[in-house]
Amino acid sequence: MSGQRLTSLDASAEEGFEMTEARKTFHKELEDIRQELVRISAGVVESIPKCTAILLEQDLAGAEEMIMADDEVDMRTIDLEERCIQILALQAPVAGELRQVISALKICAEIERSADLAVNICKAARRIHGHEFDPKLRGLVLKMSEQARHLFSEATSAYLSMDDARAAAIDDMDSFLDDLQRQFIQAIFESHAAGRIDLQVAIQLAVVARFYERIGDHAVNIGEKVRFQVTGWLPEHSGAARHREKVVNDPTPIWGLQIPRQDIATDD
Repeated sequence: MSGQRLTSLDASAEEGFEMTEARKTFHKELEDIRQELVRISAGVVESIPKCTAILLEQDLAGAEEMIMADDEVDMRTIDLEERCIQILALQAPVAGELRQVISALKICAEIERSADLAVNICKAARRIHGHEFDPKLRGLVLKMSEQARHLFSEATSAYLSMDDARAAAIDDMDSFLDDLQRQFIQAIFESHAAGRIDLQVAIQLAVVARFYERIGDHAVNIGEKVRFQVTGWLPEHSGAARHREKVVNDPTPIWGLQIPRQDIATDD
């Protein structure tokens, strides 16, 4: 009898050990994913001033190099997405661990798109190659580039340290980049009106400003995902709460959609 008890205890101990090892492997995989995301994001931070220099210096060879390098970012982000999906399928994480995987998936998409936007600056550089633009425009390009780089660096650091306060501050900093974009668009109009740049260059520069502004928006989104991972908060929660309150007070359909009334009894 005692021998059977020992065998049962041994089996339980072995099962407990296997579960502990499985959890360690799971946590290591989560941390590996986080570190890889940080590395890719840091690469985007470095690429922003590089792409800006390519634009201002009209470096066609550099533009081609950066465009080709984007394939590696695509490969690495796809790999990370597949690893996250595998974790969701095989590990069925819950609570904080589930938020960690979901955040990683969403941040991965933000990083990949930001890398594309940086590359788009290089593509614009090819389209306006051979055209000069005035010092005021060049100065504003540098300012937008630096602010976009700073925002993305802050987002990367916030994710690395899981600092929700730092992540929340990114949204306020983004307003400065938005203001720079508006200044730049106005300067483009003035430069074109004065005959210093032609229409094609003006259009391409306006698009470039949009690329910088969107990089800033993606940095804000990463900050929101950091806050979600740490606290479970998302900005959409506030909007959803307001909408629920509105529906309770006024169930009028919005956008032609009938809002279901939970207080109306239905026949079985």
